[in-house]
Amino acid sequence: MARPTRPTPVRGMSAGVLLPLVTVAAAHIGPAATWLPGLRHRFFPGLAGLGRPNHIALTFDDGPDPASTPCFLEALDDLGVRATFFLLGESAVRYPELVREMAERGHELAVHGWTHDRPWLPTPARDRREVMLAAEALYGLTGQRPRWYRPPFGILTSGRWAAARRAGLRTVLWTAWGKDWTHDATPVTVRAQVGADLRAGGTVLLHDSDRVAAPDCWRSTLAALPDIVNGCRTAGLTVGPLAEHSPVGRRARAVTGASG
Repeated sequence: MARPTRPTPVRGMSAGVLLPLVTVAAAHIGPAATWLPGLRHRFFPGLAGLGRPNHIALTFDDGPDPASTPCFLEALDDLGVRATFFLLGESAVRYPELVREMAERGHELAVHGWTHDRPWLPTPARDRREVMLAAEALYGLTGQRPRWYRPPFGILTSGRWAAARRAGLRTVLWTAWGKDWTHDATPVTVRAQVGADLRAGGTVLLHDSDRVAAPDCWRSTLAALPDIVNGCRTAGLTVGPLAEHSPVGRRARAVTGASG
């Protein structure tokens, strides 16, 4: 009996189905390569958050959270500093009075998405809807149009980049972070992590909530905050929101000739 052979039409059909899927997936997740600090600092300084050379942009993600955000507002008042808070839309509408208080205290409010999910599958329609919904929620609560967008986990996809553009938002990540979301974060480790990558004209990422992180990790961030701010001031750098940091990437473009 002759050995049966594999039908070639099935193999061709599989390739014909897989190739478009691979292409779509690559187009979707390709921009996530900007999560790599070296890549974005060199080629996308605006996305990295590089701005005025004598300034540090202080930013917080994942709020608002009534259990923790007010503590940061008090600490920032004591330090005489205003910051940019990237808020989740679903939390903003849940705690409208806290959002209004943040704006009234002079902080800049920005969009962190509607929920804090990982964008592994392409969902461009949902991305457009949720980013716009979050932006409109902040505008409705404060009367101020948000200017900035930072995707959850810093994972930028083509769909979320396009959604931000459609909503009139500029996407910005960070140049230094505190790695303050882990269970073993301490004030010492948060300060050290920020200091390791801090550079003039950079953007610092911290978190004012533990809703998608280790319980109570925000307390280490709060305790580290005065030393981070005072360390910047000792180095001759001012600290404030992204609004005072613009034009983002100006210095980096002048030095490297790259555009963000």
